[in-house]
Order: sequence, then structure tokens, then C-alpha cells
Amino acid sequence: MIAVYDERYKEEVIKLILYVQNVEAGVGISIEEQPDILDIQSNYINEGGNFWIALNDDKEVVGSIGLQKKTDDIAILKKFFVYKDYRGKELGTGKKLYEALLNFAKDQGFSKVILDTPSQATRSHSFYKKVGFKKITKENLPIKYDYPDRDSFIFLLEL
Repeated sequence: MIAVYDERYKEEVIKLILYVQNVEAGVGISIEEQPDILDIQSNYINEGGNFWIALNDDKEVVGSIGLQKKTDDIAILKKFFVYKDYRGKELGTGKKLYEALLNFAKDQGFSKVILDTPSQATRSHSFYKKVGFKKITKENLPIKYDYPDRDSFIFLLEL
């Protein structure tokens, strides 16, 4: 089930993000490098974006995705994570999270969605390309924003 973020899931969301980033992917990003996840309400929802979670049958967080509004036209896809056991076409957890974000972005009138992803996250790269994102250079970013750079790739989706 996909739901809009609620503060009661804060610890589960932080646990998911840190686990997938650092245990599964071995990226090594600390919570201090991503303070946005400590206050999702302020950093995503209150600013005109949104944040969604995927819940399993036991109502535990198994996935997340966020959209930060940067301008009236541009938003940033962030914190797209799904536990390994909930990935894949059979369950469609990632696809459902992404669809919630995409529908919201279109409804809000955004024309571009950008994202950064560590270069070693090859599985996510193929997903982004499949749904229409194009890899761009950092110099071609339409806006500047902070992200923990781990030899990151930048992707852009024109809506």
C-alpha cells in the first residue's frame, strides 16, 4: 500500500534509507549528510512537494520516495528506496511509489524532475532510463542543489 508520509513512520523511514544506502549499496552516507530526512514534513511537504511510503501487510515501511519543490517548474526526486525483498516486477513496490510521485508532479504543474544517484547504483539507473529519465552532466543541471556526492550521476525527466 502506498501512503503519504506520516510522522509516526519517521524512525522506520530513516532506518530504511540508511540500511539500503549503507548496508545494501555500501555507499556510506551518514544521517548528518542528509538532514532532510530528520524533518520530512518541513523539507518536502510544507514546501510544496510530497513524500510517500510503501507499507507491507503488517503496516511496516518497506519503501520511500520524496519530491522536493525547487521552483514552480522544477522538482527533485529524492530518497527512493525499497527493501530488497520488496523489489521487482512481481510486487511492483518501486513502480507504485514512482507512479504516486509522477502523478503528483504532473498535477502540481512541474515540467522537470531531476535526481542524483550514486554511480554504483546501477539497478536504479536502468529503472530511471526505462521510465524516461535522461542522464545529464552536472554542468547541465537547470538549478543548483545540495546532495551528498558519491561520484553521482544526474538524471532529468521532462514532463
